[in-house]
Amino acid sequence: MNKISVNITKRKDERYVGKFIIGYDDNGKAQYQYVYGKTYDEAEHKVLIGKEVASRYLSGRYITVSKIYNKWLNAVVNRIKESTFANYKAKFEKHILPEFADIPCADLSASRINEFINQKLAEGLSASYVRDIFTVFKSMLKYAQEEYGFKLPLKNVVLPKTEKKQIEKISDAEQKRLVSYLRENMSLTAFGILISLFMGLRIGELCGLKWSDVDFDNRILHIRRTVQRISSANGNRKTKVIISTPKSDTSFRSIVIPDFLMEYFEKFRNQADFFILSGSDKVIEPRTMQYRYKKMLKSAEIKNYNFHKLRHTFATNCAEKGFDVKTLSVVLGHSNVNLTLNRYIHPDRSHERKLMNSMCMCI
Repeated sequence: MNKISVNITKRKDERYVGKFIIGYDDNGKAQYQYVYGKTYDEAEHKVLIGKEVASRYLSGRYITVSKIYNKWLNAVVNRIKESTFANYKAKFEKHILPEFADIPCADLSASRINEFINQKLAEGLSASYVRDIFTVFKSMLKYAQEEYGFKLPLKNVVLPKTEKKQIEKISDAEQKRLVSYLRENMSLTAFGILISLFMGLRIGELCGLKWSDVDFDNRILHIRRTVQRISSANGNRKTKVIISTPKSDTSFRSIVIPDFLMEYFEKFRNQADFFILSGSDKVIEPRTMQYRYKKMLKSAEIKNYNFHKLRHTFATNCAEKGFDVKTLSVVLGHSNVNLTLNRYIHPDRSHERKLMNSMCMCI
């Protein structure tokens, strides 16, 4: 072969061959890619394109997880909610960066990530939380692959199976005792607890309610915002309370107000821009509401249930009283009925027995 240039050589068959470096082996020896062309210009064009692609790959080949993380945050910050952004940062800075910060992204392997997953499970984290950590990590790694052109063998990452826990509702006897106590000791806090127990609101949605969200003429409650406490973006470990849009698009919803609750909406009615729970323009945050709720449970001599148990109890009560799943899913603000079925509806055996026996009434 006659040498034409450093990178382009003419072969005996009159074709031109070009080469360019695509990487280095473990001993530092250059590895080449060869391209062919019928003319010198064609081969040179392929070499130039190949060198540009290879240069892009090599520039990202050694970029670390921590550097990609910062670039990824800058890319997503304007297209996700502030609470989601804070959630991403918390998972990365507490779990992912301490383990992977100085490792080049392109050197990550399924076995390495599997070791990390097993380590987190051994530390006592739940399977669902570990899956959430990996989901955030995978989002960043997808960005890295698209941005720098390398491929990661993530299909062999084995995620832990989540166990479906049977969550019991508040017993009927305790519900009666709680409602009786709340009605005898009525306050804005007691009213808020009743709203969640009989309308299925999340605690953040309840805290975000304003009087302008109540349609008194049609007896409808509009869910338009949520209140959360999140980590501050400046990394100083401080937290802050934010008022934002609901959890998802389907969380924006309108719910019919039960008649017996309407009397309390009328009783406490206030200025349109006031928050319902506070009776003023000051918001009551979920942590404060949770504390007040626990105090009322203690006074009513009821178990120390988490506030979310009210929503679960509401959903289960609705299912037991014959709500169709689609309607219940809309009331709860779920994106699909499967979420409603799998997460909240656990009819007890007495209701199941009644339904089964009703199937035999024609005999």
